[in-house]
Amino acid sequence: MRGIRLFCLAGKLSETGLQDWLPSQPTYDSTEFTTLAQAISHLDAESPDCILVAGTTPEADRFLVLEAFRFRAPEVPVIFFDPAMTAAEAVQLVRNGADDCFGDRDDLASLHVSVERATRRRRVLARGRQDSEQRWLVGESRPLHDVLYKIKLVGPRRCTVLITGETGTGKEMAARELHAASSRANLPMIAVNCNALPEHLLEAELFGHVKGAFTGAVNSRMGRFEQAHGSTLFLDEIGEMPIELQSKLLRVLQEREIQRLGSPDTIKVDVRVVAATNCDLRARVKQGKFREDLFYRLNVVPVHMPALRERVSDIPRLIDHFLTKICDSEGIPVKEVSPEAIKRLCARPWPGNVRELENTVELAVALSADSENLLPAHFGLSPKLPRLALVKQPLTFPTCGTDLSESMPFDACVNVFKLSLLRDALARTGGNKTAAAELLGMKRTTFIMKMRWLENSGLSLEAV
Repeated sequence: MRGIRLFCLAGKLSETGLQDWLPSQPTYDSTEFTTLAQAISHLDAESPDCILVAGTTPEADRFLVLEAFRFRAPEVPVIFFDPAMTAAEAVQLVRNGADDCFGDRDDLASLHVSVERATRRRRVLARGRQDSEQRWLVGESRPLHDVLYKIKLVGPRRCTVLITGETGTGKEMAARELHAASSRANLPMIAVNCNALPEHLLEAELFGHVKGAFTGAVNSRMGRFEQAHGSTLFLDEIGEMPIELQSKLLRVLQEREIQRLGSPDTIKVDVRVVAATNCDLRARVKQGKFREDLFYRLNVVPVHMPALRERVSDIPRLIDHFLTKICDSEGIPVKEVSPEAIKRLCARPWPGNVRELENTVELAVALSADSENLLPAHFGLSPKLPRLALVKQPLTFPTCGTDLSESMPFDACVNVFKLSLLRDALARTGGNKTAAAELLGMKRTTFIMKMRWLENSGLSLEAV
């Protein structure tokens, strides 16, 4: 392994026996600090592969030191080495986020192996991020920033994550961000839709089966859990999983082992599970449709994806992202979106969230033909009516148009007057019924209903 950039925080190296060991490691490029403040101040300017906390630090206990490093550089592994460290303290440090702890019963060779392993894991993570220059989640709004920050913190961990949010908010994209932020990013993420298959097929899909396990099982088959060994398994629509299958999933999460259908043998698996749902799992628990113990097993780290209406400032960037993606896939030059179209797209409620926005951009590209500019009409947006100009025009009251000396019933005369009003409003709006209705202070449906009623009464606009 090429040179390891190591930060070493140590109060007294002589207490640990590292004063001669560190210089003897040719692959280490180590920088020693005697205080926590010094080490923290260099974290921003330099990016170490690993942090080694040796011995005791007089200014803070080990737990505060770990918390400080985790807050400032959550992606950098932290290893503790102190012959005076108790086993209980080591266990607690690991639970709090330390990558490894070594005490009086451990030798320096084991420490070297741990540093190399942690460094390799750190570099795999960094390489995975470089390989995917594009982010799965696009935007800079505060709600999305909060999601990305939580992903940054928990990404390197093995803990189970439950992603919630409305349909189309990008829950699978969040799962891919989590996978890319983990040390498992060198392997592909495996995804399963729990609502796409009936129960017996879903069980075989997840856990695999042996030959003859059921009708049609002509060969043995590896399940998704086995395929995701050493990687991430994404369980989409987890709330729709049949209740009988939930108990088997719970056992896998607890024991970290599976059984293929039709086989008595167990297979150990190392899988990081990320689940997603657009339903309220707590409500389904109360309804008896979801196991409460499975809910708490999945909901270790909850991540809620905000609706698009909560991150309106991200819409222009999302439009550019989808436009580039769609135009590249079609092999055509990237088109431009007019400012008016962007303004009106930002004002829409987007009940289908990001997925609906992407479909709308694809529609605009398809309808624009050879045009280089995308206008509101290309996105299916209706033209705006000049409402203010219409309202400013005064509406004169027409005369009845009937000589009172002639014999005519009162109701018929009133109907003629109403029809004259409708005719005048239509004339002023160029025949636009919606604008004519606004001019008369009524709804369009009311305007049309009155016209139909008058015409069914034997009157017509031409007769007035």
